[in-house]
Amino acid sequence: MAAHRRTLMQSQHQSWTDDLPLCQMCGVGAAPNCVYGPDGKGTQSHPMEDGHLRLRGEDGCFLYGVFNGYDGSRVANFAAQCLTAELLLGQLNSSHTDGDVRRILTQAFDVVEKSYFETIDDALAEKAHLSPYTLPHNENVAFHQLTPQSQKVQERLKELEQEVSGGATAVVALILNNKLYVANVGTNRVLLCKSSSDGQNQVQQIGRPHSTDNEEELQRLAALGVDSARVRQVGQIAGQSSTRRLGDYRVKFNYNEVELLSSAKTKPIISEPEIHGSHSLDGLTGFLLLMSEGLINALESAHGPEQVNQEIVAMVAAELAQQTSLEAAAQSVVERVKRLHHDAYVSGRQREAYRHEDMTILIRTLNYPLADGALTPTQGGRIYPVSVPYSNSQSTSKTSVTLSLVMPSQGTLTNGTSTASTLEEGTPTPGQSPTATLQSTNTQTQSSSSSSGDGSLFRQRGSQAAQPDETGRVPPYVDFSQFYRLWGNEHSDGQITQGGLGPQ
Repeated sequence: MAAHRRTLMQSQHQSWTDDLPLCQMCGVGAAPNCVYGPDGKGTQSHPMEDGHLRLRGEDGCFLYGVFNGYDGSRVANFAAQCLTAELLLGQLNSSHTDGDVRRILTQAFDVVEKSYFETIDDALAEKAHLSPYTLPHNENVAFHQLTPQSQKVQERLKELEQEVSGGATAVVALILNNKLYVANVGTNRVLLCKSSSDGQNQVQQIGRPHSTDNEEELQRLAALGVDSARVRQVGQIAGQSSTRRLGDYRVKFNYNEVELLSSAKTKPIISEPEIHGSHSLDGLTGFLLLMSEGLINALESAHGPEQVNQEIVAMVAAELAQQTSLEAAAQSVVERVKRLHHDAYVSGRQREAYRHEDMTILIRTLNYPLADGALTPTQGGRIYPVSVPYSNSQSTSKTSVTLSLVMPSQGTLTNGTSTASTLEEGTPTPGQSPTATLQSTNTQTQSSSSSSGDGSLFRQRGSQAAQPDETGRVPPYVDFSQFYRLWGNEHSDGQITQGGLGPQ
């Protein structure tokens, strides 16, 4: 039976989950890993290892997931299929309480872990049987110096190691009865963005990553006898920063052979999810984001960790205001992060950003409007919020629209055209107007603040249009004070001189 399961798992044919209905209120963007060369060009070092779920079940149930695989995609793919079977085949219905849902989610992850190891138990047994024949006292002997029988043993052990290695972290979002539940194992991230009537976005990170700098996880490891201070210092356990994982037999069955875990009294790296929720979605306008660790790390590498959540939400809002499909919006966000990461490397500001891992983002809208497609796709650059007063000519009400001011990274964007620039990312050129790259983050906040993106937002000022003063200037119509404040916080070294940004 185990051999049969392993054969099914390794099959290259489509899985049965491909026939389940997809959620149409969701879009996914992804990009493979990349290693930069001295010339700044990137190459992919291994096949894509991330996975995702975006399925619609019965009884108003929706299931989403992002899986960050490593040492292969086997565990990520298996987890996606097995979780679907454990959650969308009638196990959940509208009569379940919050406690019922949390219990079912926890049980589903437990089944995934046990079922996966059942698929590789034959290989693990064969590996254990052949291990005594590896002649450890002859480790310095070259492969060609071994006997033919020993060579076959070494080759078979290498095949078995590739078959059983690997693991994955997972974050799953479940919507049932218009309530959100999140189950997390590892270092992926979930953000819930709530949009207010004035176009502002409130960001909530649901849960913390299970990583080597998570105090609660370090305390859990310390209670098992692990030197948590040493774990924090090293920053990784068996090559990964996660303290909870699916699969990875090395840290599950052979943890006493791992230096950092050798003193553990019992299994230190676990697959038990941390469940959050329920969060009511009634009356909520916004979107839900599920992101793999690779995307978060790439953006942190480029811009630092301080404002990553706010920045990724601003990117998503900007793309939703421009793209006509969720798929295009999600992919554009990933491409923007790729561009920022690359620019940080080639500029020399972040030389440690010589590579990024696979990146995945899943966007699930919650009563959030999409654009009409009148605007052009975005380029690279950092996004800053700007509040713009707006009055519809057909309405007497007045409000404001939140726009995104995007500062170009490697080129200056003027009227939709990218021109070459040798300046570092975000460095303004003399006389450059920041209004050239304004992009709306919410064009349909309310009926009196919708914009078609044709520029009428700035032209329809009627008889109240200000006249030039003696210097030929008019009072600013757009309030850039918030942009100047954010820009100043990040560029406080005084390098922005006259002719650059800021009130003159």
